[in-house]
Amino acid sequence: MPRRLDFGMLLLAACGSHQPAGSGPPPGAQVATTLPASNRAAPERLAASPRHGEWVKIALQAGSADSLMAWVVYPESREKAPVVVVVHEIFGLSTWVRGVADQLAADGFIAVAPDFLSRVRGGPTSVELAGDSARRLIGGVNSTERNRIIVAAANWAMTQPAATQKYAVIGYCWGGTTTFMHAVHGGVSGFSGGVAFYGAPYMSGGSAATGTTPAVPATPNADSLAKIRMPVMLLNGSKDARIAAAMPALDSIMEALGKTYTGVNYEGAVHGFLRAQDDPRAQRDEAEEQANLAATRDGWLRTVSFLKQRLGGM
Repeated sequence: MPRRLDFGMLLLAACGSHQPAGSGPPPGAQVATTLPASNRAAPERLAASPRHGEWVKIALQAGSADSLMAWVVYPESREKAPVVVVVHEIFGLSTWVRGVADQLAADGFIAVAPDFLSRVRGGPTSVELAGDSARRLIGGVNSTERNRIIVAAANWAMTQPAATQKYAVIGYCWGGTTTFMHAVHGGVSGFSGGVAFYGAPYMSGGSAATGTTPAVPATPNADSLAKIRMPVMLLNGSKDARIAAAMPALDSIMEALGKTYTGVNYEGAVHGFLRAQDDPRAQRDEAEEQANLAATRDGWLRTVSFLKQRLGGM
């Protein structure tokens, strides 16, 4: 039988009572400062953070002249802390992603968010790229490069005096897929698991329609998933039909392979729900905003529980 992460006791310890996915905390609960900031709130939250965050330049590997830029945030603790590598979206290393790193530090982890575009943009810099510019460049960052960058960031962080020698990876959209890639890759000593927000694993198969047969959709690649050795979790919004449609097959494959895997598809939430939360759009959809916020509350609780179970920490 596959091993499943038992969130029950962790959720009880964190909340005082277990609630179903997407239900959020009890009415009136004060949760805002226990969640990453939304896109709109991130600059203010980051500016007001009491935690130590800084830009660092990291060698791509020992003895290499190639380097990358990363944002690192340390928890307010005298105890050593495990490491979480934060993988940004297709929009690059944004203020919002740095805000996620800050919240991870508030939750007791050393959070390091590397700029995966450091080399393709011409060298390490802390200047934030516009989303459109990042999207144009990110196609030049292949799976090999992504894994090299995660390893570089994790190794740099794990060798800091304040760190323990364990790390996990979490990522968003493009970064969610990158999280699966790293789990397939296997990482380096200390790798303990990954959380993918609305990011699909490797897909394969499928065939085009012909004059007599219909098209066959691609499915998660079982050969790559078989290489995963550490627990992984996928959190998605049901309005992201691309990933939602692949989740039943992914669940079946991971179960058949005996992997430790949890998949949650939040009803009514969008792709990018953790960034969007209840930030109003020009065309308001209050039901969608509330679904995004509920997914954020439940998803972040699950994420921190997963990380603490896998890494230890405060």
